[in-house]
Amino acid sequence: MEKKKNDDGKWRVLSSEYLFREPWFTVRHESVELPTGSRIPDYYVLEYPEWVCVLAVTTDRRFVFVRQYRHGSGHTSYELCAGVCEPEDGTPLVSARRELLEETGFGGGDWSEYMVLSANPGTHSNMTHCFLAIGVEPVSDRHLDVTEDLSVHLLSLDEVRDLLKSGAIEQALHAAPLWRYMAENKLM
Repeated sequence: MEKKKNDDGKWRVLSSEYLFREPWFTVRHESVELPTGSRIPDYYVLEYPEWVCVLAVTTDRRFVFVRQYRHGSGHTSYELCAGVCEPEDGTPLVSARRELLEETGFGGGDWSEYMVLSANPGTHSNMTHCFLAIGVEPVSDRHLDVTEDLSVHLLSLDEVRDLLKSGAIEQALHAAPLWRYMAENKLM
């Protein structure tokens, strides 16, 4: 006899336990049942806080980038300003403004939420809130965490386009809003 599928497509959690809990990384092991009745006894979910990234454009139309080493890939690359939503921030917008100011010293401008993305909805519990900030300018000194070692770069539209076309912007959550910006503004 065929088992009845549920209508919402959600998996049923049969058991769940935390294997590892740290402030920035948590691993949850679950046994789940799919709507078809098939079971996956060992499914792992990575829990992270919400993330933000900022596509910031200065008053003179340059793009604010940071360049830093990423140990996971072993590469140093250009990235948008980004970080973690801290609970005390209250909203992703507050987190994004804080990250831009701390990492680059830039602020002000007109801000809007540009897109919300998942690094991998199959295994990650969090979302990345990407903001577009137009007309930012230097407003203070940078305030880097002791674990941050990055440099700030103001890039022209042509430089950003070249980085995108060459694949030099490795962080997919940063490349996506940049490609969208290029497409919407017919800049490619």
